[in-house]
Amino acid sequence: MTLPQMTRRGALRTAAAAIALPSVYRVSKAAPSETLLHVSVGAGGMAGADLGSLTASKNLKLVAVADVDSKVFESKGFADLKKKFPDLKTYTDWREMFDKEKFDSANISCPDHMHAAPTMRAIQSGKHVYTQKPLTQTIFEARQLTLAAAKAKIVSQMGIQVHSSAKHKTLVELIHGGAIGEVSAVHSWSGKDWGDAAKKPDRKDAAPENLDWDKWLGVSAEIPFLGGGYYHPGNWRKRLAFGTGTFGDMGCHILDPVFGALGVGNPNSIVSTGDAPNETNWGLNCQVEFVFPGSKYTTKTVSLTWYNGQSKPSADVLKLIEPHKFPGQGSILVGTKGVLFSNYDGGALALLPADKFVDFKMPKVAGDNHYLQFVDAARGVGKTSAPFEYAGPLTEMVLLGCLATRFPKKELKWDTEKMKFTNLPEANQFVKKTYRKGWEEQGLS
Repeated sequence: MTLPQMTRRGALRTAAAAIALPSVYRVSKAAPSETLLHVSVGAGGMAGADLGSLTASKNLKLVAVADVDSKVFESKGFADLKKKFPDLKTYTDWREMFDKEKFDSANISCPDHMHAAPTMRAIQSGKHVYTQKPLTQTIFEARQLTLAAAKAKIVSQMGIQVHSSAKHKTLVELIHGGAIGEVSAVHSWSGKDWGDAAKKPDRKDAAPENLDWDKWLGVSAEIPFLGGGYYHPGNWRKRLAFGTGTFGDMGCHILDPVFGALGVGNPNSIVSTGDAPNETNWGLNCQVEFVFPGSKYTTKTVSLTWYNGQSKPSADVLKLIEPHKFPGQGSILVGTKGVLFSNYDGGALALLPADKFVDFKMPKVAGDNHYLQFVDAARGVGKTSAPFEYAGPLTEMVLLGCLATRFPKKELKWDTEKMKFTNLPEANQFVKKTYRKGWEEQGLS
């Protein structure tokens, strides 16, 4: 898959001094005939799904899991894991698990704000790592993990499972093969609305005994617990302090094949015309337009517009996919020779207008198992398709969109190499964050 045309070498040179890493790595690597010893940061929710898929490999042994909510250790899913791995150990602090356990690889499947710290610790320890999307909560963190993984030469993979599906791989091949000519515009969307227009309740609640709230907060500033599911287990996605809203949640999935297909990098401009976040929560209905300099697969410039919640493309754009219905999630790629429509929720890719592509033969592309691909690569067999070299820049692009919603109707100019906005200095405060005392991770704060 072609990497974006952002000046990757220059970006690496510019940012390399910002991260201090051990000069010698002992990268964990099991031989093809050996078993990969694995640990997990997270045991419930998406972590449970990740563990189910990773442990489907006969070449992986789960040795320990860490979760701040001890209640997940009483679930049926975890009981099934214990049956399969009787010696499985449990921790509430992933740092203790990393210090005490012998392992080759880890998956990081916890709230967004805690992706970067354990991922960096794993990399610095020479461990292979599978981290859920979005790779990080901030642009700076994404850049640092990309650099660290490259220097450490560990195997990495971001959890965008459909990246390895035949459908997504076919979309990339169609664009690279010129099926619809040069792409001039893309419209991508998700009907999800991971945001909240209401103000945060003015109260403090006691955290349940099963939840270690301090460790759940991790690198975040100290924020009082609120019950009723306000943060835990899933609504943290709506909160500025912990999640990345719908854009961060679904953008890494839906924009993944678009990003890979277009080969774009540093945007000329980013403008948000949808809802802005309030003091503590992401907006509900977002619309963000990027304009990129062209690549060999696009016109001189190419626009990419993201919509979520109730926001959606205009009627003129939706006419381009008739007679197909507008689905809950998907993408429309507009080219000089036609339109490519991808319904993210199901169905085959469609080249439109249909009568123009009657004799077109779709390429035959085989899918792959994203999880087992990681396990095999960590054992020295093959490579991953979404390593941080690819996933880091993809995450940066998505997070630029999230950040732009904080400044509605203001054009943002971004310098990729310097990791700063050149025309709106006040936006630069959101490029990185300060970790809470006691949770500092080298190169991330």
